[in-house]
Formats: sequence, C-alpha cells, structure tokens
Amino acid sequence: MTKLLEQAIAKAQALPPEDQDALALAMLSLTEGDASGYPIDDATRAAILEGLAEADRGDYASDEEVAAADKRHGI
Repeated sequence: MTKLLEQAIAKAQALPPEDQDALALAMLSLTEGDASGYPIDDATRAAILEGLAEADRGDYASDEEVAAADKRHGI
C-alpha cells in the first residue's frame, strides 16, 4: 500500500460510519471499473446528462472561460 493510500484510509477512519460506507462503495466501484454501483441523486444525474449533451453538440468552454476559472481557483 502506498503512503498516500495509507493517509487517505487514516482520514477515512475518522469519518462517521455512513460516510465510510459511501467512500468504500465509491472505491470498490472505481477499482472494479464500474461506477454504476455508486448512487447519485436526480439533480446530479441531470447535470451529467446535460454535460454529455453539451459535449455531443460541441458546446465547450472557450479558452478564455477556462483561463478565468483556473485563475479563480488559483491554478
């Protein structure tokens, strides 16, 4: 096990049991290559579908929009 994974697990151990279970489910889904077992709410599902539709239409953020977002986040 890597040091980074050890640190993540140590932090996860301090979480409430329901948060630990949610994190465990996400980890298992990712390591099995299937995120379908990770529950998402209707609003999140709608946002994902809208993002995919935007990509299908070629509706991407401009370079200027990306640069502004990077700047806001200190990147």
